[in-house]
Amino acid sequence: MIPTEPRWRSYVVLTNNPIFTPEQCQMIINAGRSEPKEMGKTQKKEDEGLDIQKRTSHISWIPFKKMIPMYKDIERILISTNANHFGFEGVKITEQAQYTEYPEGGFYDWHVDSDLSFEHEPPVRKISMTCLLSPESEFEGGHLEMMDENKIIKLKQGQAIFFASFLKHRVTPVSKGNRKSLVMWFGGPPLK
Repeated sequence: MIPTEPRWRSYVVLTNNPIFTPEQCQMIINAGRSEPKEMGKTQKKEDEGLDIQKRTSHISWIPFKKMIPMYKDIERILISTNANHFGFEGVKITEQAQYTEYPEGGFYDWHVDSDLSFEHEPPVRKISMTCLLSPESEFEGGHLEMMDENKIIKLKQGQAIFFASFLKHRVTPVSKGNRKSLVMWFGGPPLK
């Protein structure tokens, strides 16, 4: 069987509508907050990843069995988004979802989500997703910026963005409030 090409290639795809209702967002927040909290880390090896000059956030990991409907909804959207935009081979959910909170002053400097050292591959992270869980009125700043697309992404509550994991991006400092989001990565065999 010959694989079909996506209708058009795009490495940044914003959902037109929220993928989760405010009530579903709150359920995800509750699930994330009920798991052990840790400081967000970077991929720097020499300090085991903790670099507050590069990232200040709190994270937890949501077990697959805890939020089965959430994972199924995201998988359905991922399959469609990959088929229509990315066209990457063998992409699937390979890691638990990361619940992330950026308190006032929290940020994540420019980075890519692919492990460029190749120590932990395969599967290779191919597509990343960020879904805003907070109402936009609960925080200021904390914008997702894509370097290669040269734009600021202002998500609405429940809205998600899917992007190629090799694109450089950041979360700008939160100037007021607390930004809550769900982050996921989808992997597969190495890119060709």
